Amino acid sequence: MISRVLSAELAEHAGQRVTIAGWVHRRRRLKSVSFLVVRDRSGLAQVVAPGAVPGEETVVQVTGVATANPQAPGGVELTEPEIEVLAEPTEAPPFDLYRPVVPAALPTILDHAPVALRHPRLRAPLEISAASVAGFRRALDRLGFTEIHTPKIVASATESGANVFGIDYFGRPAYLAQSPQFYKQAMVGVFERVYEVGPVFRAEPHDTVRHLAQYTSLDAELGFVRDHRDVMAVLREAVAGMLEVVRGQPAIDLLGVALPEVPAEIPAIHFTQAQRLTGEFEPDLSPEQERWLSEWAVREHGSEFLFVTGYPMAKRPFYTHPDPLRPGYSNGFDLLFRGLELVTGGQRLHRHQDYLDALAARGEDAGPYEGYLRAFAHGMPPHGGFALGLERWTARLVGAANIRQATLFPRDLHRLSP
Repeated sequence: MISRVLSAELAEHAGQRVTIAGWVHRRRRLKSVSFLVVRDRSGLAQVVAPGAVPGEETVVQVTGVATANPQAPGGVELTEPEIEVLAEPTEAPPFDLYRPVVPAALPTILDHAPVALRHPRLRAPLEISAASVAGFRRALDRLGFTEIHTPKIVASATESGANVFGIDYFGRPAYLAQSPQFYKQAMVGVFERVYEVGPVFRAEPHDTVRHLAQYTSLDAELGFVRDHRDVMAVLREAVAGMLEVVRGQPAIDLLGVALPEVPAEIPAIHFTQAQRLTGEFEPDLSPEQERWLSEWAVREHGSEFLFVTGYPMAKRPFYTHPDPLRPGYSNGFDLLFRGLELVTGGQRLHRHQDYLDALAARGEDAGPYEGYLRAFAHGMPPHGGFALGLERWTARLVGAANIRQATLFPRDLHRLSP
């Protein structure tokens, strides 16, 4: 490992001779001196050199004296430098990475992602995404959850649908998992409270700014609940924990992100009331309804978050627990955030016979679910959980117009590389 100081730490070493390393972000040649801006994972550092300097995106190691200069990034620059070239680029990037605004369209950025994402503004959403995951884990760890890691190759579809990617598994049919739903429910019988951060796959031919064929799901499942409201309370803590870590990220200031406040209790509205308010009576909420309800929540409750509960059972997976007082509606919910459904969750069935009855009512054979149902034959507590789409969350948080701006190497209807 190179013994080095990060750009963000230079002020702590004023007057000392130190070594930095990174990429040449920008160079500027004056009559008798050159200014070199070096970019590393923590930010930018300025180097004052007497002669010629390497070109943009050259990888360098620079040893010099950390000298105070209010005009330099962080108020400190390197003088009397010794510059060592560690690697030189063999071709130019698709656009100038030193420009403060990205001068490229989204397809160009995605086609050249390994280089394009070096731009601080393009990297920033991914830093916020990483901080969100850290906050999610920390919040659930505090609540006594155990992190699990489940298979992504499965023998049957999770959501009772056809929107799965089929694969050949040593001569047998198999699928890429739509969610870790079956496994996290089974693990409630082992750990009581579990969560997972991992990829899920949806073979849905959507070509929109809000859909991906592969995305990262933040899943949680907890046992011994009274109903879905206990799950909603845990979700509230998870979202607050995510924002707690995000709030301290430099990327927030770079992008000028306005972070939301999470109410002590997120307001909730029943699906039937949401229909009456919006004047639409379809079995699911449309994107227009989601936007209208989010604006209503801000006006009426001062909240950018809104729970919609009690979705019709016909629009929920077979494992969803019905509302005991209104069997046609579910103990399920969605969480809306800034006009978009962000989280789906609810209470699950937990008795073995209830699963058999639910599958029979939908005309489905219980055979493909035998391994899943076996866990319920051995006694499972009342439980529930939720799944949050990380890329949707990040895109909404940073105000991205397209979910692909908050996704590392997105997979969609058209894109399979890089």
